[in-house]
Amino acid sequence: MWKRSLKMLAAGLLGIAIGVPAFTQSPPPLTPIPQTQAPPAPVAPPAGNPALTKADADTWLDGFMPYALARGDVAGAVVVIVKGGQVVTQRGFGYSDVAKRKPVDPATTLFRPGSTSKLYTWTAVMQQVEAGKLDLDADVNRYLDFKIPAYQGKPVTLRNIMTHTAGFEEMIKKLMIFDKPLPSLGDVLKHRIPKRIYEPGSTPAYSNYATALAGYIVERVSGMPFDDYIEKNIFNRLGMQYASFRQPLPAQLKPHMAQGYLLASGPAQKYELVGLAPAGAAAISGGDMAKFMIAHLNNGGPLLSPATAQRMYAPQPSAIPAINTMALGFYEQRINGRRAIAHGGDTLYFHSDLWIFPQENVGLYISMNSDGKEGVTRVLRGALFEEFADRYLPAPNKAPVELPTAKEHAKLLVGTWTNSRRVDSNFAKVIGLVGDIKIGLDADGRPLIPVLTSPGGAPRKLIEVEPFVWRDAYGHERLAAQVVDGKVARWSFGEVSPFMVWYPTPAALDPAWLMPALLFGIAIVFLTALAWPVGWFARRRYGASLALQGEALRTHRAVRGFAWLTLAVLVGWTMVIGGIEDFESHGSTDWLILLLQVVGTLAFFGLLGLALWYAWQVWRGKRGWFAKLWSVLLVLGAAAILWTALAYKLISFGIEF
Repeated sequence: MWKRSLKMLAAGLLGIAIGVPAFTQSPPPLTPIPQTQAPPAPVAPPAGNPALTKADADTWLDGFMPYALARGDVAGAVVVIVKGGQVVTQRGFGYSDVAKRKPVDPATTLFRPGSTSKLYTWTAVMQQVEAGKLDLDADVNRYLDFKIPAYQGKPVTLRNIMTHTAGFEEMIKKLMIFDKPLPSLGDVLKHRIPKRIYEPGSTPAYSNYATALAGYIVERVSGMPFDDYIEKNIFNRLGMQYASFRQPLPAQLKPHMAQGYLLASGPAQKYELVGLAPAGAAAISGGDMAKFMIAHLNNGGPLLSPATAQRMYAPQPSAIPAINTMALGFYEQRINGRRAIAHGGDTLYFHSDLWIFPQENVGLYISMNSDGKEGVTRVLRGALFEEFADRYLPAPNKAPVELPTAKEHAKLLVGTWTNSRRVDSNFAKVIGLVGDIKIGLDADGRPLIPVLTSPGGAPRKLIEVEPFVWRDAYGHERLAAQVVDGKVARWSFGEVSPFMVWYPTPAALDPAWLMPALLFGIAIVFLTALAWPVGWFARRRYGASLALQGEALRTHRAVRGFAWLTLAVLVGWTMVIGGIEDFESHGSTDWLILLLQVVGTLAFFGLLGLALWYAWQVWRGKRGWFAKLWSVLLVLGAAAILWTALAYKLISFGIEF
């Protein structure tokens, strides 16, 4: 599965020399180096709740993690908890290498934090802002050696990038690379600039490309390669000896790298190379991630001034302020009346999350080295965060009170909705045909949302607790909507609300009617194609002849030939779309994509044209009622297929997606 990638750190200071490589230094202590800024006083838990101590945290984790990993077929994990400038506990669970039965060492075993790496890129950007080399609100073209086109005259800024409102469409191709040399960051970014589909600042739409662009800007204004900059200005300052953005991993760190797995019961997988490196290429141990968390909990520690750190952590404007919003790079995760700033990350085989509570001076990090069964890593991370907050940062457990407007407002959510994080300009747009969300109502008239389920997969019971704000009756999940002129304009929920929203699917693209129409069209075309060989065998078996001659016969055969051609093209597109998540195949199917685009354009337009001509001949001639009916159905079916191909860019030319 393809997920979020990391972003490059931006730079600031004028140094040109790199410090002694981390792997040549002595092993790090289990507690990070002292910080210069005194942390704020932690908030004491209410009386009767467990105190956050090593003994209690270890007991809790021992009761939570081993069974969860075993049940989900996850090989290993690292969990780190920090508080008050110190490591409370850092624990390794399971195996970093199953075949060798090598356990996870929380201090030295490297995991891939995926998009959590973006926090290093964002920290670098803020260092450069602090140094006066970057302006968050300036056109990013000021810092680039190529041009990002304006959207309706409006440029992209670093603030847009750090809040995921730059407006870029999603990119998938070569997000992950295996066994191939990586081009330079600049070459990757210049090779393909994704289409801008939203006005900058208007719509959150998560973008790995934008994050990598910020990393490249750091590289340019600092005068240092991105990897060097991060090592000098973040890793070395914090004593992070088991951390690297370099791809492939430096030889000295390879023995410490955890293997990645789809399932713990399956084989180890190849090391993933992230094409947009600043968006997700890091490999870091749990112990070193603790140092990074403590620095940020300490108002930036040796990384940022307190003023810059507070600027980075402050919430940014949002169209749906009732739920979690973006900070600058970090995003909010509110729970129990408290505000955490966080970032999650996923590669194909590693799954991670980091949360810090600035006011409480507490942080939590988890990373796992397997995809596991049935999305278990997503559920496990969410459960860990919620149980941690309920145990150590609790709030009174009060049942939500439902507003009298609940049923009326729930009806406004009913319909089909499109995710703002989407592909728009190429054939991968067709993912939206099956990926759009249809909201209905449950038996009590409450919203029924397929993507919003309990850890067990059951629909959540959503209670409207404020106008157009819903809360899970038995959990922490929240959903909220923006209403414009009495209609819901967008909505989002929980962890994803800072960086993606759902908006009403345009009627012309609504799968509620388009999917049945497409399936109808495919069925009609399939039966039309099948009638050709079936009819031939039947006539041969019974010695009958086809009662068509001349132009009518030629049209009859052409229609059926194009029906077979259309089916072949649809099968080909099914293979291509089904292989999008196979990153190792990217590039090897370019020839097939181009062939399908050329042949598909001929097939889709040709079938409709021939169907119309065939219908005209049938209705003009002395054909029976069934032939006339079928000719109309064929026209409708061919039109449905052509419209789908046009709307979802199956008729387009280009191999990027």
